[in-house]
Amino acid sequence: MKQYISGKTIFITGGGGFIGSTLAGRLVDDNRVVIYDNLARNSLQARSFKDHPNLTLIEGNVLDYEALSNAMQDCDYVVHCAAIAGIDTVIKSPVSTMRVNMVGSANVLEAASKLPSVERVVCFSTSEVFGQHAFRSQETDKTVMGQVGEARWTYAVSKLAEEHLAIAYYQELDLPTTVVRPFNVYGPGQVGEGAIRIFVERAIKDQDIEIHGDGTQIRAWCYVDDMIEGTLLAMTHPAALGESFNIGNQRAVVTIYGLANTVVRVLNSKSKIVFTRKDYVDVELRIPAVKKAQELLGFEASVDLEEGIRRTGKFYLSQAG
Repeated sequence: MKQYISGKTIFITGGGGFIGSTLAGRLVDDNRVVIYDNLARNSLQARSFKDHPNLTLIEGNVLDYEALSNAMQDCDYVVHCAAIAGIDTVIKSPVSTMRVNMVGSANVLEAASKLPSVERVVCFSTSEVFGQHAFRSQETDKTVMGQVGEARWTYAVSKLAEEHLAIAYYQELDLPTTVVRPFNVYGPGQVGEGAIRIFVERAIKDQDIEIHGDGTQIRAWCYVDDMIEGTLLAMTHPAALGESFNIGNQRAVVTIYGLANTVVRVLNSKSKIVFTRKDYVDVELRIPAVKKAQELLGFEASVDLEEGIRRTGKFYLSQAG
């Protein structure tokens, strides 16, 4: 595995979550890693490196600018993963979603701009910015904000605001920012509402797998190790400055119904697939174009869907004891 960064101090907001903690695990042997998180979703507690001597955990909220700024002191890299996410959570708490994702992101960027020598600030956006129908979406494609008042889209709007602000800090204040847009990331350590995690956890127990709606929604699934590879390139590659990048696996494309069947088959499960009512606006099609990340950063997803499901199943089986 290629080593990108060593001997540095890396500050990760939301580093207790799924992607943030996976990134921390990749970096912690060769760097000092500071995780700043309120631990609302705690993937870190199940990680083998949670007590690593190079790891510092600070419980805090990105809405608390003073605490955030103090915790960020002397850091070389800032990775901003903290956010309110997940369809159910967003719909229940649209105000918190907007405040944390917009004001919190503004706080992170402002605090980072005060650092004497920050090398890179990476902000996590979302593929949700492309709306309900996104086929081979490129970074330059028009983004979608959805109907005002439809809570489903508050997440996308808040993340789009973060993107604009991150690039503005680069253009106006020379803060070395870059933005990554994850496309349906899954894998060991996922917490929250991810479809593959839920399907896998039910499949290893031979429980019914529920599909919301008719199951024809199409997604491209990205294994977390590939997401981390893309993030590390965004953190270090000179061509990433002031740019946004789709990070995903455009080859791992399947309907939700097909995904459920693949999980059952790959994990030799006896689970039945059942359909339930869908009470929210959903994304019908989401497949990225990753040409920009390929050409500028050299990014290429390498883990196919079946291999990713196998690895994920092995992890959750070990967690189940």
